[in-house]
Amino acid sequence: MPNSSTAIKTIKFSLLSSVLLAIIKGLAGFFGNSYALIADAIESLADVLSSVLVFFGLKYAQRPPDENHPYGHGRIEPLVTFVVVGFLVLAAFAITYQAIYNILHPKGAPEAWTLYILGGIILWKEASFRYVINKSKETGSSSLKADAWNHRSDAITSIAGFIGISIAVVFGEGYEAADDWAALVAAAFILYNSYLIFRPALGEIMDEHAYDDLIDEIRKVAVQVDGILYTEKCFVRKVGMIYHVDIHASVDGDLTVTEGHEIAHQLKDKLKEEFPQLGNVLVHIEPGCSTS
Repeated sequence: MPNSSTAIKTIKFSLLSSVLLAIIKGLAGFFGNSYALIADAIESLADVLSSVLVFFGLKYAQRPPDENHPYGHGRIEPLVTFVVVGFLVLAAFAITYQAIYNILHPKGAPEAWTLYILGGIILWKEASFRYVINKSKETGSSSLKADAWNHRSDAITSIAGFIGISIAVVFGEGYEAADDWAALVAAAFILYNSYLIFRPALGEIMDEHAYDDLIDEIRKVAVQVDGILYTEKCFVRKVGMIYHVDIHASVDGDLTVTEGHEIAHQLKDKLKEEFPQLGNVLVHIEPGCSTS
């Protein structure tokens, strides 16, 4: 499937990016005496683990439907998203713990050159966020969306670190802890973004009604099929990158069962043609009266 291939290529990009940045941040934080950068590195390590999970989740989701999974294996995507959120939350609490410890046990100010490292990281992570979020919209992948927000969380963490280090460097003695307070702010942003990632994935698992725009388009296309008078119910649920549709369509009540059955097949074929992201399309034919 093209969407799956695109998603896997995108997650490989994220994985490589997170590995390189975790190394750069960790070294810069250690030698530059900056816990904000070390906190950034911790989050990047969480990003590496989450990207690995997303990669294997996407590979698993590619499996075709079978006897035990007639709707495919796409549900693995929101489940992987939950695990990604778990890593983000753990990273946030780890950062918080160490930052509070550092505030209570003051250390020296960070090195000024770490600001250049952070500046480059901020630009790279924001660009990565925009790239991955566009790919998540293109593919409809909830786990790619979670990975994109990992990049945005990382950029926010880096911005907080940049501000904290700047304060510590500019104001000098007595402001060394600004670096650690920045890490606390970053942890709060990470928790907030964790919720933003978690909420839509939960809705997907619960088959939450969240696809009004798609339903409206499906209804418009349905009445273009010869024999369809109007549509009654239309339900859409998302499984991975695929949308399954249940639609009730009304036809002339005087038609034979065979004729109604043929119209149902025409409707299904039309919807699958117009909306490549659709999986199973279940058409229920209702007897109706012409609205003309």
